[in-house]
Amino acid sequence: MSTENLPQSPEQPPRKPRVAVVFGGRSSEHGISVVTAGAVLRAIDRTKYDVLPIGITREGRWALTVDEPERMAITDRRTPEVEDVAESGEGGVVLPLDPGNREVVVSEPGSVPKALGEVDVVFPVLHGPYGEDGTLQGLLELSGVPYVGSGVLASAVGQDKEYMKRVFTSFGLKVGPYVVIRPREWEQDEPAARKKIVDFAGEHGWPLFVKPARAGSSIGITKVDDIAGLGDAIAEAQRHDPKILVEAALRGREIECGVLEFEDGPRASVPSEIPPPDTHAYYDFEAKYIDSTPGIVPAPLTPEETAEVQRLAVDAFEAASCEGLVRADFFLTVEGEFVINEINTMPGMTPISMYPQMWQASGITYPDLVDKLIQAALRRPTGLR
Repeated sequence: MSTENLPQSPEQPPRKPRVAVVFGGRSSEHGISVVTAGAVLRAIDRTKYDVLPIGITREGRWALTVDEPERMAITDRRTPEVEDVAESGEGGVVLPLDPGNREVVVSEPGSVPKALGEVDVVFPVLHGPYGEDGTLQGLLELSGVPYVGSGVLASAVGQDKEYMKRVFTSFGLKVGPYVVIRPREWEQDEPAARKKIVDFAGEHGWPLFVKPARAGSSIGITKVDDIAGLGDAIAEAQRHDPKILVEAALRGREIECGVLEFEDGPRASVPSEIPPPDTHAYYDFEAKYIDSTPGIVPAPLTPEETAEVQRLAVDAFEAASCEGLVRADFFLTVEGEFVINEINTMPGMTPISMYPQMWQASGITYPDLVDKLIQAALRRPTGLR
């Protein structure tokens, strides 16, 4: 569906497409999702689109929120909450489950449900489980509502770092050494699970990075320099996900590249480099969002290296059957080889996030980027494709 093909009444002037920006969610990335939503709401062209902001609280309640992006920013090192901008502390927003009906309804205790009108496309800026992992995408597929970003499979693969790496390997993309500890392994034989990690360290050396297998925004990750720090690192990762991933440290530079879907297919942005932060052991959550460690855009690479990482980013996009957008993260090793670390199917799009910065350096402003994502979603049908 395109903007021009929206259903119109002969008695009424053509209406603008209605975009529901859905944000927040039940994951540990709730606050960053709210910040991203604020940036998207500021960027959407209100002369071209009607906008309906919908927040999902940490408890899972869908709430109608105020359309005030300035309240969705990091303040005094604190990320905002959906509850901060919700119009009411009770009731909730309900999406239709009938593909023939796109009308959104809000209900309050003791009140008659109120129709908010039809939604033509959803812009889900949720990060992490219960939003970026295919769950929301499945709901929208059932509802028959177009949405920005990847579908169910690609979203699920992009969220689970183990299966992401398996898919990449099967397509010939180079990944670094890793080992996975699943919840059942830990529950049935914790000493054996710990030994599995220690043996991995014996093979690949310290330090190791212990992280939740299905989380993002560098949350729950610990750099472990020796066996003494392993227990606390495992406990921190398991606070966010019972399944953990342990990766060997790679010597090299961190390089990122954005991918955006155009009408003729996906294209890569200029890449960026994430330099080692001065005040943090690695590029963790605080370095990324609170202290705003700046990236280098474009990355200081040779023309050949730039072309190679752009090719690999598009290859990763295609390997996971992604749609809309992706940020692909790589290591350029001291041996001169690009190793893919992960993809993000809904990367952070805060004012300081690397994905919009890379496209800005590629000639696409933030408002144009948001518009291209919405238009791509309107062109794409739901269902098998």
